[in-house]
Amino acid sequence: MTITQPSALDLTGLARAIEARDTDTIVRWYANEAVLTVLDRDHPPSSPLTMRGVAEIDAYYRDICGRNVQHHVSGAVTDGAVLAFQQDCRYPEGSRVVCVTVAHLADGHIIDQTVVQTWDE
Repeated sequence: MTITQPSALDLTGLARAIEARDTDTIVRWYANEAVLTVLDRDHPPSSPLTMRGVAEIDAYYRDICGRNVQHHVSGAVTDGAVLAFQQDCRYPEGSRVVCVTVAHLADGHIIDQTVVQTWDE
């Protein structure tokens, strides 16, 4: 897989990719050895869901982006070294998911990211 470096300040492009469920563009933001950690009810801090490397992260996003879910990104901020945003999701039947993410950047790529999410039961 070829990685094209995104601009660390192109938050609009990242938000558009997430909202469009564009896995290829989302994954371009990740360094080859990035780590993505997800915390939620099923994956508590003592047993998080952890993807290591761009191949595992790609598979995760292909699953997420393959679902019929609307995504909206808000509050995206970065100082070039850290990135944070909120993602609100809605399934067709109306159930909702809220995700908050914080990521560390190096050379314009995400090197580690933690996502905390909660959803309607």
